[in-house]
Amino acid sequence: MSQITALDTFDLRFPTSRMLDGSDAMNPDPDYSAAYVIVRTDDSGPDGHGFVFTIGRGTDVQVAAIDALRPLLVGADVDALVADMGSTWRRLVHDSPLRWLGPEKGIMHMAIGAVVNALWDLAAKRAGVPLWRLLSDLSPEQLVDLVDFRYLTDVLDPAEALHLLQAAEPGRAERAADLVARGYPAYTTTPGWLGYDDAKLARLTREALDAGFTQIKLKVGGDLDDDVRRLGIAREICGPDVRIAIDANQRWDVDEAVRWVKELAPFDPWWVEEPTSPDDVLGHAAIAERIAPVRVATGEHVANRVVFKQLLQARATQFVQIDATRVAGVNENLAILLLAAKFGVPVCPHAGGVGLCEAVQHLAMVDYVAVSGSTENRVIEYVDHLHEHFADPVRVENGRYRAPERPGAGTEILVPSLVAHRFPDGEVWR
Repeated sequence: MSQITALDTFDLRFPTSRMLDGSDAMNPDPDYSAAYVIVRTDDSGPDGHGFVFTIGRGTDVQVAAIDALRPLLVGADVDALVADMGSTWRRLVHDSPLRWLGPEKGIMHMAIGAVVNALWDLAAKRAGVPLWRLLSDLSPEQLVDLVDFRYLTDVLDPAEALHLLQAAEPGRAERAADLVARGYPAYTTTPGWLGYDDAKLARLTREALDAGFTQIKLKVGGDLDDDVRRLGIAREICGPDVRIAIDANQRWDVDEAVRWVKELAPFDPWWVEEPTSPDDVLGHAAIAERIAPVRVATGEHVANRVVFKQLLQARATQFVQIDATRVAGVNENLAILLLAAKFGVPVCPHAGGVGLCEAVQHLAMVDYVAVSGSTENRVIEYVDHLHEHFADPVRVENGRYRAPERPGAGTEILVPSLVAHRFPDGEVWR
């Protein structure tokens, strides 16, 4: 019997603020960071790696939350944990003292997500396949068993989820082969960070088109005149056929969002992302109704599957943006994929942060192969930052994510990067 012997945690920070990579209206100078965990075992098999994406100060608090999970896992039977990941998820999320700190939201919930994702990384490595393949090969019944339907059954119960998955079962092999052959559609935010000057915006937009992207995203919400000018530059370069999304990062009140988006509507934005508080379901619904035909996208800061349920019920978002590290890991994201499939809303994952591209691509690919069966109007965000620190960095060619081939969940950071970027004593910070 193999046992978990340790949860090793790290406060990792990358100095992206020096070049204003990642800058937006609410986060002007972030240092992309990760509260990182390695699940170690007592056998010769692989370790499991996971993380929570953060942006600098407070990463130590997130690390402490992961540390609080040690008593629930150290000494546990690895095979038993990964053989029944549905029960493992419930054991962690439903632990009464830790649940009290949420419940099911915030720092503790994200900490659980980091550990859950590390266990999935461990499971995929032990199976010798990438995570997207491991999950896509599960039966509909096995996928349903991974999901906690508590609080969802008024909209989606296990029987209906099973029906959705069974309906998508024909063609799985063909879709998996298509992923391997052609990859998954991507869009890029690389040109659009708010701190970039106009010349850099223009240059990176041209480079994105040359690289095969058919959608880009620009950050907005700092100054309306600046946004009008910047969108004008991007639209002139892109022409009418390339989609331009805009992202306000929760900057506005409801009425302000409507006014601002209407001023930008002549540039034909494909969606406006996070126009207001991620908790304001009815505010999103009002914005969506008032700015149509411009669409609303949200989800990167949505706390749990319950809020996603409400957003979909209220027709408050036209694109569901899951995040690999905001909710409690792979299992809860599967629940969100099923909810989106029930309502027929495309899933377009958020990936604007260190390691998020590597992690969330697996979930989008599972959605295509085993859940929705479609890539129509679906794209994964891509940013061209920090991939060199990962053991299995993303590969994007001609505007499409190539399907990962290496066993695991894509969440493993290279040891030299762990050492150099550990805060505050790593070489980068000394």
